Amino acid sequence: MFEAHFQTFEDPEGGVALTARLSALREEMIRRKLTGFVIPRADQQQNEYVPPSDERLAWIAGFTGSAGMAIVLRQQAALFVDGRYTIQAAKQVDEKAWTIQPLADPPPEVWLEQNLKAGDRLGFDPWLHTSAAAERLASACAKAGAELVAVESNPLDAVWPDRPQPPLGAVSIHPPQFAGESENAKLAHIRAEITRLGMDALVLSDSHAVAWTFNIRGADVAHTPLPLSYALVPKGARATIFVDHRKISNSARDHLEQNARVEEPSALATALAELASNGARIGLDNATAADALSRMILANGGKPVRGADPVAMLKAQKNDVEIAGTRTAHRRDGAALARFLSWIDRETPGGGLTEIDTVEALETFRRETGALKDVSFPTIAGTGPNGAIVHYRVTRKSNRRIQPGDLLLIDSGAQYEDGTTDVTRTIAIGTPTAEMRDRFTRVLKGHIAIARAVFPEGASGSQIDSFARQYLWQAGLDFDHGTGHGVGSYLSVHEGPARISKIGSVPLKRGMILSNEPGYYKTDGFGIRIENLELVVAADIPGAERPMNRFEALTLAPIDRRLVDLALMSGDEIGWLNDYHARVRREIYPLLDEATKIWLDRATEPMVR
Repeated sequence: MFEAHFQTFEDPEGGVALTARLSALREEMIRRKLTGFVIPRADQQQNEYVPPSDERLAWIAGFTGSAGMAIVLRQQAALFVDGRYTIQAAKQVDEKAWTIQPLADPPPEVWLEQNLKAGDRLGFDPWLHTSAAAERLASACAKAGAELVAVESNPLDAVWPDRPQPPLGAVSIHPPQFAGESENAKLAHIRAEITRLGMDALVLSDSHAVAWTFNIRGADVAHTPLPLSYALVPKGARATIFVDHRKISNSARDHLEQNARVEEPSALATALAELASNGARIGLDNATAADALSRMILANGGKPVRGADPVAMLKAQKNDVEIAGTRTAHRRDGAALARFLSWIDRETPGGGLTEIDTVEALETFRRETGALKDVSFPTIAGTGPNGAIVHYRVTRKSNRRIQPGDLLLIDSGAQYEDGTTDVTRTIAIGTPTAEMRDRFTRVLKGHIAIARAVFPEGASGSQIDSFARQYLWQAGLDFDHGTGHGVGSYLSVHEGPARISKIGSVPLKRGMILSNEPGYYKTDGFGIRIENLELVVAADIPGAERPMNRFEALTLAPIDRRLVDLALMSGDEIGWLNDYHARVRREIYPLLDEATKIWLDRATEPMVR
């Protein structure tokens, strides 16, 4: 009945089948007189989703998570992953060949200090590490009496015989009715920031920043419409964009050349060398600029100025056109979600549905809007114990049948030209237990606390993160991920620089879109998460002595009333839920068929204690 076009469910190749690859890399390391080599899960621009040609970590070790690093020495090899991926890594890699280590506490550098010997030569590809990461590796090597060696070509690529070619997704123009601001105006903002920061030029090493600045999109990586590219913006001269010409149509070239020179990526080194030779101060993004860029600038007499990319903050504050577009996108998405949730309620009592069925169905309902460009990330659909795995991805092997008594956690999103969505709902299959209802209600209370928060201009995500946790804390519970991340406008579903988390230090500015997604996960039991996207808007408070902000919920989808324990809810919280559901009905009703309207009436019926 349903089919997924943008997602697959195959189990990746892994385990002992890959051990020969490790041997081949070690032989290449010996040939190059390297004692070890570092393999990050990264491309040149530190993208969340990387093209197949840059999936080096998956190729060598079999690990397919979105964050990780491998270090291969001649006699041992370690895979470093964070807590989200410990279980996944153990299933995917050959633990006779690899040891699995924490990615953060302690960091890989501690392992290096303990395992490198004096005189060892540790290789790294400077195009795949930021300068800060390279400095950490160099420090660890120095403490062990070893040397960090920047390789000219990646030894892993030399032993990867069928490595895919780099992507050549066509560059498309993101038109004014979606972008809302011209490239010329955006470049003026950027040049003002370059002047303010005392720089002569800025390298846009983040393809998201290039896409936003020049109002283009692409198709080089999964789930994010990115054209892999660079740009160089001098303070007082014409900008240059560096992009493979095979991606550019005549119309796209005409669009770009209105505000920039268009060069091949290989020309970036020459352009940087020319600027640097005059002693220029050239800005580099700490988070995405490869160490190779800093080395180029220094080698030619320039000064790399490392810091936060000013484009990130400009991009995060959506303009009026982008805000109007995302509201439209969320109404469209909400209608597709209502059809999906109605279908779930009809079909699950029969006991025939699986997790894969739900992923395929939801993507189909979104495709039927006629506007879906892609999913914004692979859908997380976990039922029963699979729901407790925060970043679970269903495969043919893990696919679980949805059974009465389960909770089904489904976290999904869509890419539309007018906006990017991300929503999580937890659905009761049959009758939930008292424990499920208690935990769900505590998560809901935290979600409502964020949704209703009022905070001063300049407040950061760390200041409100605990709002989402307080009711879980009261029961001795918590969740181990951040409460919210930024979201782009037909760009990355995970966008910086702001977030709602214990370490979210960036101020929340009007026009930013952030997720609100507290959760609870009982290992081997069930998972709960409730996620809406929220827009930061002005709070109108009579008599306020300073500018205040609040959130406007963008997501329009029912929250499962069957899981709410009204005894734990305050009157204001019940009022919020009823008001939210009334708004969902009001905004998506015109987009629904009659059967779904009947279901939505029941699903959003006011709750009374």
